[in-house]
Amino acid sequence: MKNKAFRSFIYSTHAFVFYFLLFSAAETRAANFNYVDTTQREPETVKKDTLNTAYSGYKLRTIVVDAGHGGKRPGAYGSYSVEKNVTLALAFKLQKAIEKELPDVKVVMTRTTDDDILWQKRSDIANENKGDLFISLHCNSLADKVVTVRGRRTRVPDQSGRGVLLLVYGFQRHGDETGGDKEQAAAIRENLFEENDVKSSTGVDFNDPTQVILLNAFKNKYRKQSIHFADIVNDEFKFTDGRPSEGVREQSILILCHSAMPAVLVETGYINNPKDEAYLNSEDGQNEIVATLVRSLKIYKKEVEQPN
Repeated sequence: MKNKAFRSFIYSTHAFVFYFLLFSAAETRAANFNYVDTTQREPETVKKDTLNTAYSGYKLRTIVVDAGHGGKRPGAYGSYSVEKNVTLALAFKLQKAIEKELPDVKVVMTRTTDDDILWQKRSDIANENKGDLFISLHCNSLADKVVTVRGRRTRVPDQSGRGVLLLVYGFQRHGDETGGDKEQAAAIRENLFEENDVKSSTGVDFNDPTQVILLNAFKNKYRKQSIHFADIVNDEFKFTDGRPSEGVREQSILILCHSAMPAVLVETGYINNPKDEAYLNSEDGQNEIVATLVRSLKIYKKEVEQPN
């Protein structure tokens, strides 16, 4: 009886919410995203965003800053530094800069100590705080090369990597007839519907067309916004700071997939490259990286908050 009642509730609730989001001008957190056209970067298989609607009341209220790695998962190594320390230093500076330059924005940190925070817990922190944007800070590195010297194979450091890389989640790895990644769909569904009966359910019913349409619409919306913010950051690094850049890529990254919001992972530099390592550990280098991210946030905030 309970399952039948719950199924009936799901159908009616999702149908109501779906059409409400499309045609109502009332402010909701889930619909708080103005669509910015990035279709030139879209695969042909991606469906048109069904939530391409402007809402005048939107504000970028909460940014989640994630310092990559920590504890017994130190991340990449340089000659004298380690990723977890660099990312935490950058995260603190970014938190302080956002609070100063964007005082109406709340900053949530996934970690403030050396403690190791599991990937799922980081996403949980972002989702529980109803984040509007998730920024994960990391340092890049290349694996050693195997070369032959006097007939003997040996490993040598590959220090050829330079500059930044922006990663967004590509949900094609779980793509099927339901239209996307079930992990991200579950996270989005958790944030969209706060009724106790819905949140206590076992998950997304991918046999329910209403649920699938609604969740895919938000997944595509968040994906487009992720790409758009990553493009802004990449342009600021590349054209304003003059840093080498590998551009914006889509990858199957769990921490991004489980965050029910636009999310970008920033590889701030190659820590195993001597020049990048010096830059990443210097006060000037860290300040420049933070300034670039804050400039990008201001651009993004202005664009998504203005009505079309």
